[in-house]
Amino acid sequence: MPKTSSVLAYGRQSIDGKDIAAVTRVLKSPFLTQGPAVEAFERDLCAYTGATFCVVVANGTAALHLAVAALGLKPGVSGVTSPVTFLASANALVYNGVYPVFADVDPQTANISVEALESSLRRDTKVIIPVHFAGRPAPMKEIAALARRKKCHVIEDAAHAIGSRYADGGRVGNGAFSDMTIFSFHPVKTITTGEGGAIMTNDKMLYERLRRLRAHGMTRDPALIKKSPGPWYYEMQELGFNYRLTDIQAALGSSQLKKIGHFIARRTQIVAAYNKAFAHLSCLRTVATDDTLSAFHLYVVRLDFARIGLTRREFMEKLSALGVGTQVHYIPVYRHPYYQKNFKVAFSGFPEAERYYEECLSLPLFPAMTDRDVRKVVMSVGSLLPKS
Repeated sequence: MPKTSSVLAYGRQSIDGKDIAAVTRVLKSPFLTQGPAVEAFERDLCAYTGATFCVVVANGTAALHLAVAALGLKPGVSGVTSPVTFLASANALVYNGVYPVFADVDPQTANISVEALESSLRRDTKVIIPVHFAGRPAPMKEIAALARRKKCHVIEDAAHAIGSRYADGGRVGNGAFSDMTIFSFHPVKTITTGEGGAIMTNDKMLYERLRRLRAHGMTRDPALIKKSPGPWYYEMQELGFNYRLTDIQAALGSSQLKKIGHFIARRTQIVAAYNKAFAHLSCLRTVATDDTLSAFHLYVVRLDFARIGLTRREFMEKLSALGVGTQVHYIPVYRHPYYQKNFKVAFSGFPEAERYYEECLSLPLFPAMTDRDVRKVVMSVGSLLPKS
């Protein structure tokens, strides 16, 4: 087995001298947090996506938590999301006392199925959280129309999808189809702030509440304070959180955002190379990676392990021995012990999510990969597959 450092990871950040210089400038400035770099990053994200307002926060989970909290839903109502996602999509509902409901996924895209979503809605459903899986946008026009009919809010989980585009050509996050959209800036995402997240919205009232909730529920706004005894005064008007992003992280984010076009272009090139190399393999298929609207956060293949003659674990271990790292995205959320214990979701209700989980595997995909790296992945995967 090679050392861990010699294994090509499924994803990682790309940092250059301009990023380091941007962070260094903040380190030499008077503000390490709560300073001008945060507002600059928020403006940059608005300009890039076309949204009116942005609130950057500590991470993508915090973004989801605050987005649901900002709606002010009554405890006990329900919300629907995809089971093929990271835990945070559903946890954000639970954090806010909202009962989590799952809707099965489309077999081609692993995005939430509109038909399954409609059948999963309950009389008490107040919010829908579609996930743009692997960077491919969910069918937001149809979801938005359904939400309007059912009087539901919509929060887009676009943790994978900064830079992706909707079918109408607008950038994900512009607010055309939802109340709010969240992004994640973890190191494996398209751009990074180390840890970090953002909430985009066109609703001023949501924006102002999100800003308060990010900082303990406090305000210094004279319009919201009945009587101020002096310039030091602030009020905690509701229970909030400390979910601030630092200026150090924000400066890195603004620098990374300038390169997002390059990052997406390189990801697209790698996806095209993979698709061409794997097109003839009958026991391997990709998950909708030919979508030109995607920013390609992940490259997920579906494998017939029985036909290959290896378990997924054996397949992953053999690839690792060849220097290729892989990951599974994701274990369906309802399978986790917490969700089984507290919500008792039957696996049988999600045949497509179950089939997807049994077959999926994410291969390396990040901009710093060389053509040689890509060939290494292709050859390593091919060496483990049947020749016919």
